[in-house]
Amino acid sequence: MLGLMQNRQLLISTMIEHAQKQYGDIEIVSRTNEGPIHRYTYKDCAGRSKQLAKALTKLGVIVGDRIGTMAFNGFRHMELYFGISGMGAVCHTVNPRLSADNVAYIVNHAEDKYFFVDLPFVPLLENVESRLNSVEGVVIMTDKAHMPDTKLKNVICYEELIQSENDDYVWPDFDENTASALCYTSGTTGNPKGVLYSHRSATLHAFSALSGEGLSFSHKDTILLVVPMFHVNAWGIPYASAMCGAKLVLPGACLDGRSVHELIEKESVTVSAGVPTVWMMLLKYIKDAHKTFSTMRRTIIGGAAVPRSMIETFKKEYNVQVLHAWGMTETSPVGTACHLKRKHEGMLDDDFFALSAKQGPPVFGVEMKIVSATGEELPWDGKTCGRLLVRGPWITSGYFRGEGGEAIDAEGWFDTGDISTIDEDGYMQVTDRAKDVVKSGGEWISSIDMENQTVGLPGIVEAAVIAVPHPKWQERPLVIAVKQPGATVTKEDVIDHLSKSMAKWQLPDDVVFVDELPHGATGKLLKNVLRTKFRDHQLV
Repeated sequence: MLGLMQNRQLLISTMIEHAQKQYGDIEIVSRTNEGPIHRYTYKDCAGRSKQLAKALTKLGVIVGDRIGTMAFNGFRHMELYFGISGMGAVCHTVNPRLSADNVAYIVNHAEDKYFFVDLPFVPLLENVESRLNSVEGVVIMTDKAHMPDTKLKNVICYEELIQSENDDYVWPDFDENTASALCYTSGTTGNPKGVLYSHRSATLHAFSALSGEGLSFSHKDTILLVVPMFHVNAWGIPYASAMCGAKLVLPGACLDGRSVHELIEKESVTVSAGVPTVWMMLLKYIKDAHKTFSTMRRTIIGGAAVPRSMIETFKKEYNVQVLHAWGMTETSPVGTACHLKRKHEGMLDDDFFALSAKQGPPVFGVEMKIVSATGEELPWDGKTCGRLLVRGPWITSGYFRGEGGEAIDAEGWFDTGDISTIDEDGYMQVTDRAKDVVKSGGEWISSIDMENQTVGLPGIVEAAVIAVPHPKWQERPLVIAVKQPGATVTKEDVIDHLSKSMAKWQLPDDVVFVDELPHGATGKLLKNVLRTKFRDHQLV
């Protein structure tokens, strides 16, 4: 027997329609590439998204066509999120900090029909245009006054494109399983692979983000969206914000500590979201400048494990609660959010920060388990490490065009590539990526744990741990660290600090200090770069 409920489709267009009707006067604030701060409302965004959809239709874009974007977080990118997907095409966000070869590969693999590009990325696109096979035209995301002198062919000005149309457009109705967006993995091992989201998965994921056990947004929030809109749908926050009517602040290209803090204060931001590297710069700035936060009381951090020292600094010095979250491109991305349960209320600081450093329990809709190398399910005891497997309605079932073969097993489980523990209360903690774990004499050493412990040493800004070949033990850990300016930290200081929390056999054989560590566009450490650079390093 089936229920007698209406079968209305879950579509991205309904989110911006809801925002227009219920929160039409709420602001979206953007720092633009042209310079000034731009302000308009959800009502304005909805209208311009319709103008965009209408213009794309006249250009011959149809349901299923992929439309590429390469842009920072700004109001025009928001319009692409809703205008492209709302008309039934696929919004394909391209990471501008990938190599030129990867960018060309991704655009060709996706067969993008048109490509939208922010002003700073025009030179990058010029360098690869001759290698692009499917792109019929390039839309530069600015107004006529700021159009650059470019050698790109078939160039269209964004503002002229949409201003040629009115907003008399009716969003089409179609199957909620229709593809809505396409994001590619970083491609650190082989070619990037495409993850193809649907309207249904995006809507369900946004509902989860709004929940109290998810990212916990509401119309009372002002959200600073630092996580890039060119990466995994900006954690679904543009959708969730439209659903709940939160004021949205988009920082554009300026992610230095001063610029980020300025937006937080001027726009009365209550919650922010981004990767640890951005918050490192922000914390350094406010410490050096003797600043604080007037309104921000919560920050969501994901993309990489958050050092416990960062969680403590935010809470103890600035009264900002860190919500540690975990996910990946293949999980849309939110899979866990580390909210404390009722039983944890009133716990001592040491226990509180230890628990907050975990990635947390899965949000409703996501199932997870850890398994051994032979596929045997492992216990939730907080100690046993295994490969983390997940499944759910916003977890990928396969990669675009079948790249990489089968992505899930017969029961629908996706192998994340993370090595994790899950404790008795269901809190997951990533101990390493399978490719990053140090395998020493048959034992595993967590690079993430060692990195976080190293960053807890005063004078260390950032650290990475990689495995270096060893004739006896197969591999041994090497710490590569960045000092604070003027710090006099030594190798011996680092090893002595680590010895307080790690067994002797786990301690690194050497410590190397560098001026900076390589990062990808999403803030993740590029350990493949470090492994190449230090592959011949002689342990001392």
